[in-house]
Amino acid sequence: MKDRYSFVAVLTYADDGISIEFPDLPGCLPCADDTETALSAAREALGLHLFGMEQDGEEIPAPSPITAIRLENGQIPALIEVFMPPIRARVKESFVKKTVSLPAWLASLADENGVNCSRVFQDALKSFLHVDSAVTAST
Repeated sequence: MKDRYSFVAVLTYADDGISIEFPDLPGCLPCADDTETALSAAREALGLHLFGMEQDGEEIPAPSPITAIRLENGQIPALIEVFMPPIRARVKESFVKKTVSLPAWLASLADENGVNCSRVFQDALKSFLHVDSAVTAST
């Protein structure tokens, strides 16, 4: 697993916006309204796509040289680079919503005392599962 990847994106300009394609990565197809947003969207989509491939154990292909990319009218190539460690950390630290049920009196008492129930639940679950925060951040 590498920390840096660079792939060529092909930006196709049309009246209704810019579509972006990564010839080496089928299915990675962001879009945008202007060039600045397109480059940003391409970087984000590339990072998330590669992260998904890493998680699924898929082989990440070697990038094609920019000179090997064939373009049509209205298309321009752009070399997009991503640094994966912050992407991996951001995705792994994202939160999911879980609904829990508490007795009304306990929820009321927690609210009165300014208790962050999400934090207490996280801490309790980590303790119950014998999981250290440092371990969960690296998995």
